[in-house]
Amino acid sequence: MHKITLIPGDGIGPEVTFATKKIIDSVGVKIDWDIQNAGSHVIEQFKNPLPEHVINSIRKNKIALKGPITTPVGEGFRSVNVTLRKELDLYTNLRPIKTYSGIPTKYDNIDLVIIRENTEDLYVGIEHMVGDDAAESIKIFTRKGCERIIRYAFEHARKEGRKKVTAVHKANIMKCTDGMFLGIAKDISKEYPNIEFEEMIIDAMCMRLVQVPETYDVLVLPNLYGDIVSDLCAGLVGGLGFAPGANIGSKYAIFEAVHGSAPNIAGQNIANPTALVLSGIHMLRYLGELEASNRIENALSSVLQEGKVLTADIGGSASTTEFTDYIISKFD
Repeated sequence: MHKITLIPGDGIGPEVTFATKKIIDSVGVKIDWDIQNAGSHVIEQFKNPLPEHVINSIRKNKIALKGPITTPVGEGFRSVNVTLRKELDLYTNLRPIKTYSGIPTKYDNIDLVIIRENTEDLYVGIEHMVGDDAAESIKIFTRKGCERIIRYAFEHARKEGRKKVTAVHKANIMKCTDGMFLGIAKDISKEYPNIEFEEMIIDAMCMRLVQVPETYDVLVLPNLYGDIVSDLCAGLVGGLGFAPGANIGSKYAIFEAVHGSAPNIAGQNIANPTALVLSGIHMLRYLGELEASNRIENALSSVLQEGKVLTADIGGSASTTEFTDYIISKFD
């Protein structure tokens, strides 16, 4: 029996989260779900979109499945995702990128993983004005931060049977920060002689991903580049609606869709739960529930390829509930 924190979120979060829960429950995995509410709708009650008891639930259970939560732009509360990453030291952002038959894309046979450092770089947010007409932001890399994300990438490649790790950088310009990242990647790569290692400057990487994305396997990137490239790659396989994600540390892991909360369609039972279902699949693999994860992925893949029961965003007319139930009907 697995004990997992379930955070429905807000906007379409509850709809896609409970759809995913229903699919996972239907495949037969024994899970005791610890449902915890977070987001804009709990601020009035707790004066905080992320109450401390939600974080404590994740600390206790070690793993969570989380729906999207609205983050105000330019005002309001701090991102719940950023807070969770900091509080739980979730230093790895894992983004599997894969094409599925039936989803219109310009590419075929993409199956890569983006591993993004999650706690350093410009995202530390150390910045200030210099007088009235200039602004300065400080880019921070540490040896510890570089070593653990790069080693995670190689370990992930080894565990998953992947053949190549590409370290992405701009060390030709930023010789201290990106230079350290690249140097550490070269050193660690020597410990994994059975995994091919290559380096790629970030701008060339973006060009290559548009030209030949199917030639890449595992990409490891600092925080800023990883944020940008992960969305670029989501666009290669159909958009954020098909992009699962996870934030993983040494003690805790949170699996979530990377798309937003789409409040404009909340409560209409038309949201596509695919991204969170894919996140749930990767959560089950993380838990060692390989048979169940494969059954769900095969059922989802069959539904997408068949094209009969799809939500409106991918050309169908099915509700969230109908789409969910049809996936479940495909379990062998």
